[in-house]
Amino acid sequence: MWPSKTRLHRCVYMRHIGGVKLNADVGEGIGDDESLFRWIEMANVACGSHAGGPEEMTEAVDLAMSYGVAVGAHPGYPDREGFGRKSMKLSSAELTRVVIEQVEALDAICQQAGTKLQYVKPHGALYHDMMAYQEVYEAMLQVVASLPHSPALMIMAREDDALDRRLAAMHGVALLFEAFADRAYTAQGTLLDRAEPGAVYSDSERMLEQVMQLAHEGGVTSYCGKTIAIAADTICVHGDNQASIEAAKQIHLALRP
Repeated sequence: MWPSKTRLHRCVYMRHIGGVKLNADVGEGIGDDESLFRWIEMANVACGSHAGGPEEMTEAVDLAMSYGVAVGAHPGYPDREGFGRKSMKLSSAELTRVVIEQVEALDAICQQAGTKLQYVKPHGALYHDMMAYQEVYEAMLQVVASLPHSPALMIMAREDDALDRRLAAMHGVALLFEAFADRAYTAQGTLLDRAEPGAVYSDSERMLEQVMQLAHEGGVTSYCGKTIAIAADTICVHGDNQASIEAAKQIHLALRP
């Protein structure tokens, strides 16, 4: 679907507006969401497919409004048993239906609460498939382009994002580029598989070190020592344990002295 000239002119890349912002996944029924909301600027709200449901979505939106946090949809594959971490081979039409149903459910809750859905960030395997396969990325762009309020699409920041940006512009979709505080990177700039030792950081000091490198040097050091240049609008920290919440606090204070 090609955008109109009017919509294309609204395609503004949201890079470095107001500094790097901290985001976290919420509404998944795990962790202490309210403690996390104190330290983040963007909330990726689970939409009921991989986790959560109407009650959790409503609570997350209410907390976001209370703490002045932007609300984003966090749709995933229909895989509650595997927490959305299993890749699924869906047709473009089926993928579109699955994602739109989730996003519209959260958008309805936002409208009822008097706030606006600002962006979409796919979850788990859907996020990784979006970054690995152009057809999945374009399907997500088409979904976002069809939504009211012109939300942005959050994707992983990488060294060569020229194609990502070009395709987004073709669909009239604004992008938010994301890096990770608590994940190790490969030499290719992708995330190290969770099954690998050291793939997920639990040490708040290590997370803070990576965030400071991202914020001040525009890059990360991979697990094998290679420096990868990436520019991020937002940094994700997973808040499903107390150490991550403490890390979110330290990162917030470091980014907003």
